Amino acid sequence: MVKLEQIQTIGVIGAGLMGHGIAQVFAIKGYQVKLYDNDSVILKSAPERIRNNLQIFLKMGLVAPSEIEDCLNHIQLSSTFKEMCEGIEVAIEAVSEDLDLKRAIFLDLERLTQPQTILCSNTSGISIRLINEKLQYKERVVGTHFWNPPHIVPCVEVIKSQFTGEEVFYTVVELMERVGKQPVRVLRDVPGFLGNRLQHALWREAISLVEKGIAEPEDIDRVVKYGFGLRLPFLGPLETADLAGLDLTYEIHQYLFPDLENCSTPSPFLKTLVDQKTIGIKTKKGFYHWTDESIRETIQKRDKALLKIMEVIKGLNQEK
Repeated sequence: MVKLEQIQTIGVIGAGLMGHGIAQVFAIKGYQVKLYDNDSVILKSAPERIRNNLQIFLKMGLVAPSEIEDCLNHIQLSSTFKEMCEGIEVAIEAVSEDLDLKRAIFLDLERLTQPQTILCSNTSGISIRLINEKLQYKERVVGTHFWNPPHIVPCVEVIKSQFTGEEVFYTVVELMERVGKQPVRVLRDVPGFLGNRLQHALWREAISLVEKGIAEPEDIDRVVKYGFGLRLPFLGPLETADLAGLDLTYEIHQYLFPDLENCSTPSPFLKTLVDQKTIGIKTKKGFYHWTDESIRETIQKRDKALLKIMEVIKGLNQEK
């Protein structure tokens, strides 16, 4: 299988929400990137979207104008899937969460890439075993779940299926470190991996609190943002439990767990919202009302805040 030092060119399949940001991650670090999307409009717009992504980095002094141009010069738009597969050492699939589509892409990747090429899926929760089960050489497939926005959020879950080769797994971990990411090693291929299991457990409780009339959406979001969420960039849940004391944690769990939402199916309240097409920014109404301006403003504030948080964390790490 390909060695870390041999990796020069990355193929990215999908230039949409995640794919163009993933391409940016590697191109800004000097890797050649071949970007493909079967939608020519989305593909052709990718360089401009990447340029727009980098404007906030420029305003915060994190990149120079020349670095933006250099990043874009490292990205080649591939008009065909076959052309994208030629000469790449790593392929990263970043299409929609459709198992049949992903399976078809990986069958084509196995057929069109060199035998040593590492094949990665950016799935946020579909089992890697299901994605690669029809492949002949399953050992070269690994999950790489980037978090949105991928060009800012440092976490990448690297998921090892029961078939993934040890060398492939750790080469991808090291590759993510090389481009400035924080790879998280997921040693068992479970639904949702790590992050989404934790995130959706929180969402389940949050939706339940709204459904039961215990609080309004804005107050639930406020208690997260201005309460325990403030410490999450610095202290994870298990570190916090240790600091509080596991004896206290155990006592709270005895009292609290019986009253927490534990349904094993999606909330009927959420299903009603979906049936009514009240699905968030796509329809301009979900738990909140949205406008084009509020969507744009929220995303810009999110990205700026994330970058500032990352700068603080970087400074704290350097003080150690």
